[in-house]
Amino acid sequence: MGTLYVVGTPIGNLEDITLRALRVLGEVALVAAEDTRSARVLLRHHGIGTVVTSFHDFTSGAKTAQLVERIAGGDDIAMISEAGMPGISGPG
Repeated sequence: MGTLYVVGTPIGNLEDITLRALRVLGEVALVAAEDTRSARVLLRHHGIGTVVTSFHDFTSGAKTAQLVERIAGGDDIAMISEAGMPGISGPG
């Protein structure tokens, strides 16, 4: 079984990110992001080539099920939010 990582991302400066977050983003099979455009900017800035997919309030149940299946199958996935951490109820 894989792992779902909830990774904190910077709200402003792209360099305000932890080394652990960068390591995880570079090691996972997939990054699920609220906004793929800004996620790709962040990853590119840090030289990370991990595949990015969208995941937000309007994501279909079928896509959510696919992500769960990937984790159950052994893939590690990182979930990032547009609003920093905690990513559950609001920024920082």
